[in-house]
Amino acid sequence: MKKVLLSMLLVGAATYANAQKGEVTKAKNAWALARLGSQTQTLDATLKTLGEGLATTDKAIAHEKSKGMPEAWSYRALFASRISFIDSLNVTNALANDKIAEEAIVKAKELDTKGEEKENIQEAEVTLSNAARNRAIFAYNKKDYKAALEFFNQVTAKNPTDTSNFVNAGVTAKQIENYPEMVKNFKQAIGLGYKESEALYSEIISTTFEKVKDSVAGTALLEEAIAKYPENPYFVGMQTDLYIKQGNVAKSQELLSKLIAKDGKNASYQYAMGDTYYKQALDLQPKRNALDPKKKKEFDAITAKMIGFIDQALPYYKKAYELDPKMTSALENLKIIYLFKDDKVNYEATKKLLDAAAKS
Repeated sequence: MKKVLLSMLLVGAATYANAQKGEVTKAKNAWALARLGSQTQTLDATLKTLGEGLATTDKAIAHEKSKGMPEAWSYRALFASRISFIDSLNVTNALANDKIAEEAIVKAKELDTKGEEKENIQEAEVTLSNAARNRAIFAYNKKDYKAALEFFNQVTAKNPTDTSNFVNAGVTAKQIENYPEMVKNFKQAIGLGYKESEALYSEIISTTFEKVKDSVAGTALLEEAIAKYPENPYFVGMQTDLYIKQGNVAKSQELLSKLIAKDGKNASYQYAMGDTYYKQALDLQPKRNALDPKKKKEFDAITAKMIGFIDQALPYYKKAYELDPKMTSALENLKIIYLFKDDKVNYEATKKLLDAAAKS
């Protein structure tokens, strides 16, 4: 009697264990149906199918006999991540399922010692990343830039090699004037080889100087950019300005002389060289204006020095405009110079060119 009873108990235990493993099979079948149905079902119907599939994994991971099966967790991650992606507009529900999927991925990786669930786990991770990007884009379009940045940061954490995600995060950070965050994300994209890194450098350099007010970091970024893009006129111009502000005009002119020797037809280099002289004249103007009118000798001496600088700037501005007739900034400076020198003929001729450019 005891033997019969014992054998019955063993059969019962095996049947129960198989029933629990059957929940994993149900989950697999439900996932196959969910993937097929997502092409034709409504959103509500798809979410219902996915929810039912997720429920099968609730049972599977609750029992001792099946909670150690890696597929129980990998399919749980698939269902939860898909719900998060499909229901992106319902942020509360999406984030709740995000958490379920994240926990399931960790557990699946821990149990999947043979790598049999690798593809499912990777799919769930990609889906989670796409879900976070969806939420970020929705939030951005609603102008909820703070939330959008949070979601984009989640995307970059999940997929740290996709340059576009870092660029999106940087653009979003700029919208809320979170400049350190913008710089950080753009630098990440540059480091990963973003194809338009030159433009990103321009953004972070100008932002670091003008918004963050960190000249040390800005200078370091500028030097880094010039090392990669030595012929970029914006970077050259900025470095020229820095040298001038530091009182190192000779260094600036040395740099530009080399560039002009290499490419004399580059209007930006010609313009920048003109600036090295013109800005020295401008720097003298406040000192000249502050003089007592009675100090005519000192006034005339400063004026003569200013004229010396602008006379040296003239040929470079002329050359810049000659090489690039769209460079009206060169004409603007020429007009100011001719006015200062009381050169009425050249002043009127330059003014006509500017007026014509404004109308075209």
